[in-house]
Amino acid sequence: MSGPVYALNLFTVSNRDEYMAYSRRSVREVVAHGGRVVALGKFREAVTGEIAPRQVMIVVEWASKQAFDSYLDDPTLLELHSHRENGTADYVWHLFDKLDDLRPVLK
Repeated sequence: MSGPVYALNLFTVSNRDEYMAYSRRSVREVVAHGGRVVALGKFREAVTGEIAPRQVMIVVEWASKQAFDSYLDDPTLLELHSHRENGTADYVWHLFDKLDDLRPVLK
């Protein structure tokens, strides 16, 4: 499937200084690689489901899977990614294809 993908990021901040080092630069790098943050959230409550709650939710829209991969695989961002990894715990990072409606899922 081509076109935009959404990255769902769920995590808990485990080291404020490390995550701040990541966040100071990450938005600029996400944009430079074809992404944009479309939602930020702080955990409120668990309504249903078995997933362990995380403190933070971020949704990033990427122009394509290739754009996401370029961000993840850029060798100049190794230090940046290490700040994310060292500053968070229980990280969930899932990609979703953009849909205009649910017909493809309901086939």
